[in-house]
Amino acid sequence: MIRVAQAQSTPNSPGIPDVTLTGGGAMPIVGFGTWRLRVRPAYDAVRFALDVGYRHIDTATMYGNEAEIGRALHDSGLDRHEVFLTTKLPAGSAGRERETIAASLRALGTDYVDLWLVHWPPRGRQNTWPEFLAVRDQGLARAIGVSNYNIAQIDELGATAGEVPAVNQIPWSPRRHDERLLAAHRERGIAVEGYSPLKGSNLRDPVLVEIASRHGVSPAQVVLRWHIEHGIVVIPKSEDRGRIASNFDVFGFSLDKDEISRIDGLSASEGG
Repeated sequence: MIRVAQAQSTPNSPGIPDVTLTGGGAMPIVGFGTWRLRVRPAYDAVRFALDVGYRHIDTATMYGNEAEIGRALHDSGLDRHEVFLTTKLPAGSAGRERETIAASLRALGTDYVDLWLVHWPPRGRQNTWPEFLAVRDQGLARAIGVSNYNIAQIDELGATAGEVPAVNQIPWSPRRHDERLLAAHRERGIAVEGYSPLKGSNLRDPVLVEIASRHGVSPAQVVLRWHIEHGIVVIPKSEDRGRIASNFDVFGFSLDKDEISRIDGLSASEGG
C-alpha cells in the first residue's frame, strides 16, 4: 500500500507531506512540472520554485531543459539531497538506456536522479525495464517507474522482470478521477503521480468555485489539495511567479469528506 506521511521534516521536503515509495524512498507529494519550459524561462521558473519551497522537480529528456534545471538547482545553493529530481527516457531511446541516463546526469549536473521514468511505452518487446532495474541497482536512479502506462502494461513488466514500477505518472484531475484505477495501482504498491492537474480541470465549475470560496483559496488550489487528500503526487506547471507560489500554497487548508466526494463526482458530471 502507498503511505502518505503527515507533514514532517524529511531530507527532501521539510514540512511537506511525502509519499513513501515501494522499495524505499520518499517522494514529495507536490512537485514542479517543467514541460514546455525551455532555456531562460526554465531556469528562472525552477529557481523561483526552489526559492518558494518546492523540493521536487520533474523534467524529461524530451523537454530539452535538463541543463537549465541542473544550473538552477546548482545556483539555488541547496544541497543535492534536499531536492527530489525526476527525468524520463523517451520511448524512442529504448535500447539506449545507459547512454540516455548518462546524458541526463551530465546535463543535470548530478550523480543520480531520485526517479527515472519510461516516458511512454516503447513499441515492440524491448529490454527497457530490465535495464531500468540495472540502472537503479547501480545507484544512478534511486527509484524507477513509468509514465502513460495502463495496468495491463504494468502487469506485463511485473511478469517479465519480477518487479513493477514504483510510480506511474499519468494525467489526473477531477474530470479524470477513476477510483478503480487508483485502487489498482495501490494494490500493486504503485504510487500515482498526476500531470496536467489544472489543464485537465474546469476551474470555473460551480463545485470548485464554491469550495474555494469557503476556504478562501482559488479553484486551482482546491484541485491541487484534492490530489493531496487522495495521496496522489501532483506536479503543476507554470512560468508565472504568482501561480508558481499559489500552486505550492496548498498546505494551510484541508478538504472534508463531503468536499472530496463532491469533487470526485465531477468525473461523472463532466463525462470523464
